[in-house]
Amino acid sequence: MKVSVLGAGAWGTALAVAASARHETLLWARDADQAARMQASRRNERYLPEAALPDTLHVSSDLDQALAHGREGLIVIGTPMAALREMLGRLPAGSRALWLCKGFEAGTGRLGHEIARELVPHLATGVLSGPSFAQEVAAGQPTALVSASGDPALAQLGVQAFHSERLRVYSSGDPVGVEVGGAVKNVMAIAVGIGDGLRLAAESRGQAGPGLNARAALITRGLAEMQRLALALGGKTETLLGLAGLGDLVLTATGDLSRNRRVGLMLAEGLDLPQILQRLGHVAEGVYSAATVLQRARGLGVDMPITAAVVEVLEGRLSPLAAMDALMGRQARAEW
Repeated sequence: MKVSVLGAGAWGTALAVAASARHETLLWARDADQAARMQASRRNERYLPEAALPDTLHVSSDLDQALAHGREGLIVIGTPMAALREMLGRLPAGSRALWLCKGFEAGTGRLGHEIARELVPHLATGVLSGPSFAQEVAAGQPTALVSASGDPALAQLGVQAFHSERLRVYSSGDPVGVEVGGAVKNVMAIAVGIGDGLRLAAESRGQAGPGLNARAALITRGLAEMQRLALALGGKTETLLGLAGLGDLVLTATGDLSRNRRVGLMLAEGLDLPQILQRLGHVAEGVYSAATVLQRARGLGVDMPITAAVVEVLEGRLSPLAAMDALMGRQARAEW
């Protein structure tokens, strides 16, 4: 199979490395200088410096070449959410595509499948998602993902492209649930990071702050918010209890490699958002999608108090401690 991966960030590079072990794979980088350096050095020094690029992986900055290469096989869109619309609009007739980005489109509030339905309803499209850090996938550490599409043949094509001894890929017919899980878990990871950061700050002063009980509560109630929104958008409950929901939430909320978790930790330290984003140096999708998640939820009449608290903190209207107090002070109610 011929596989083209569009986008040479950490995640796109990691999956291109994985696919190149068994398939003829081309990795497209938007920046011509970056592509030339990667092709020559066999490293992605900017985004994934620890991973060696196999000799079987070709790197190019020629988008037309990349699209032609994957047209009869599989095109994987590994750009940030902000570029998904552009990439979908460039897909050639008859091609099949999965995207990796997680989030809602700024401005429109649309998920990937909604953008695809608007732009390329005649093409088979879907999403590849799940609990995964790029460094571990590139290193060949065990990982499980979900290939989801309303087209069963495309979901299976995603399995065929990436399933291996170290990368287990499940198929799913619920791209809506998979996308909601992938988008909203980033917001919940910021919330958990805030809680953990408040605990660390309190401990440094010899005081008691939010502990592991609070972390468990935020993860569990965060999952409930994800489920409510997914159901309102047409997703399935079982998807949110699987890899793309609970699995991705646990990883992103607790893993030290999580950029969204780090945003929460730094917010609890008292850093402002511009400082945090400068320190990160990479995209933390939860920062950009939190307000859009809340907007979509309110439009559907879905209650998402943790998401609302994260938005208040990100926009500077509440301190992290005040947001935690506000969540704990909510009126008692039935769990389900």
